[in-house]
Amino acid sequence: MAHNNKTSPAASTLLNPSSVAVIGASDDPNKVGGRPIHYMLKFGYQGRILPINPKRDTVQGLACYSSLSALEVVPEAAIIAVSGASAVEAIKECARAGVATAVVMASGFAETGESGRQLQQEVVDYARLHGMRLIGPNAQGFANFATGAVLNFSTMFMEVLPQDGPIAIVSQSGAASVMPYAMLREQGYGVRYLVATGNDADLGVSELVRHCIEDPQIRLILVYVESVSNPQMLAEAAHLARQNGSHLVLVKGGVSHKGAAAAASHTGAMIGQDGALDAFLARHGICRAHDVHQLVNAASLYLNGYAPGAGRTVIMSHSGAVGVLCADAAERVGLPLSELAEQTRERLKSLIPDFATAANPLDLTAALLGNGEMFPRVLEALGEDPQADMFLIGMPVAGPGYDGPGLAQTTAGFMRRTGKTVVMTAPQAEVRAQFQKEGVPVFRHESDAVAALQQYASSCQWRGEPQTPQPAAAPCTYTGLLDEADSLTLLASAGVPVVEHAVCHDPEAAAQIAAEFGARVVLKGCAAQIPHKSEHALVHLNLADPQAVADAARLCLGTLDRLGVPHGRLIVARSVKGLHEFMLGVVVDPLFGPLVAIGEGGTLVEVRNDTVSLLAPFSVAEALTAIGKLRIAPVLKGVRGQPPLDALALANAAVALGNFALQQRDHLLSIDINPVMVLADGVVAVDAVIEYREAS
Repeated sequence: MAHNNKTSPAASTLLNPSSVAVIGASDDPNKVGGRPIHYMLKFGYQGRILPINPKRDTVQGLACYSSLSALEVVPEAAIIAVSGASAVEAIKECARAGVATAVVMASGFAETGESGRQLQQEVVDYARLHGMRLIGPNAQGFANFATGAVLNFSTMFMEVLPQDGPIAIVSQSGAASVMPYAMLREQGYGVRYLVATGNDADLGVSELVRHCIEDPQIRLILVYVESVSNPQMLAEAAHLARQNGSHLVLVKGGVSHKGAAAAASHTGAMIGQDGALDAFLARHGICRAHDVHQLVNAASLYLNGYAPGAGRTVIMSHSGAVGVLCADAAERVGLPLSELAEQTRERLKSLIPDFATAANPLDLTAALLGNGEMFPRVLEALGEDPQADMFLIGMPVAGPGYDGPGLAQTTAGFMRRTGKTVVMTAPQAEVRAQFQKEGVPVFRHESDAVAALQQYASSCQWRGEPQTPQPAAAPCTYTGLLDEADSLTLLASAGVPVVEHAVCHDPEAAAQIAAEFGARVVLKGCAAQIPHKSEHALVHLNLADPQAVADAARLCLGTLDRLGVPHGRLIVARSVKGLHEFMLGVVVDPLFGPLVAIGEGGTLVEVRNDTVSLLAPFSVAEALTAIGKLRIAPVLKGVRGQPPLDALALANAAVALGNFALQQRDHLLSIDINPVMVLADGVVAVDAVIEYREAS
């Protein structure tokens, strides 16, 4: 057999090999080594299928070979359907022969423990040394339903027949790949690529997503992960998808907040282990679903491709209850409803019954039953309103007297004429079929329709910010938890405004500092071992005279001594009168890097949990946009007679904090700044704790 010197398979080769060897081929189509052969024969694969089994002369009507070396050609791809030591040897033999890609269905690798991980790394290193790429091990495999190249052993394709389409599914789990496949096929949508990577040891989800997107026919990529091993590749794939007009939707399994409550950092506890992924996906325009249903829920909208505009939605139905339920659902997911123009409302008044209200949601009432001209005229009036971007039509009841096909045709014509997004909901399958036949996206449940509109509009509206330059890493001599004094000093050097303060060690010095400030002060006991001082009565506020400061200092030193800190320090800080307390924080994710949190501050910060997160680096504009999403954001504009607060200064402080965290990223664990007093002019960091990695 001639050897192949290729070092890396091109996308066309990877997902559409011209020849496939099946090592461990079986004559039984119900076995792992037989099912891919059965599928390729059944689904019209035009390449060469090369079964390898030393015990057989033929497999499923094909000539069977005793070994890989007995082949006359080097297959572009190989399926490893043998187990144990035979699988390891088969992988190595394929690599030596020059096979471009091997799909390793065998288990017994990293999923079994440390020895399995070592074995897995051994075969990956060997394959890479010889220029071969692996999907797996422990992989269900991949399928290209456009060509019939089904290197996959799932039973699903026996029950749910494939159809080519503009969708790709890439998953680390076999089950999580075929579940959305089945749901999409039930809705009538075809899937071109389906990939289940198993242990993700070499060719991982991120790289395979990139390969799928390189196909210009792919418009929607659905992704399931339990971990993201190559975020940079996934970011590049998302960028390419945007260039191609495609959309990515991702669901992550294994979300857990265990251990967050034990974190020394309030920021870490609030963000949890999943916040960095949320921020990463938001930055790169990847929509996040929280289950497989959400993963496929908006597929009809992505494939339909009508414009969502600004996402402002009109809800219309012949049931007031449906309108109310849809409006409630829209508020829950953040889908904005249109404020209809006065001219539109006046037109509607002339079209709907006198007892109906020309508002959004719009109740067409039962008059829809007897007035065939009302529906198209109402749609026309709404379609001309510049504030009406998307439409949800609810049909909770239909039957004799309702012209379902006519309503569906009218709706489809409206979509084609205006280019606006329309969905409809109906509990009756027959009614949904009437609209679906005309190309109108349909949903059984109102909440699903609303969620799909919100996800689709959000994906279409995403505009990536220009890449912010990343500062170089800086040297660091700190380890472990820093006390407040050292933390404030570092933050000030980073450009974060901090409170005027001084550090001392005894009550007399504290009183002298307070006298020099000549104003009300705050006194705190300061020790790195005690990051949350208020929990131990180590914070004394609004002290007006030196004697009160000295008394408070004695109390703090006594408390520190009882807590095992015999040589604690004291901080005397000028009192800052702020209208509202905010917080800034950082956690450094080992995969995605520094994540900056901005939110409402104070002692109840974790209870209120009103925060937004951004991956550093980011711009001031990005920070301002994020701040505007806080529940507390309205106070920044001034409420109940209070002046507006300096949101720009808060954004600038967040940017400075993010840049500092990037410079320290190799050593830093977390930063808490709480509270940050936001003033009418400027911000002041009043308290802070920085935690570095312990020296190794």
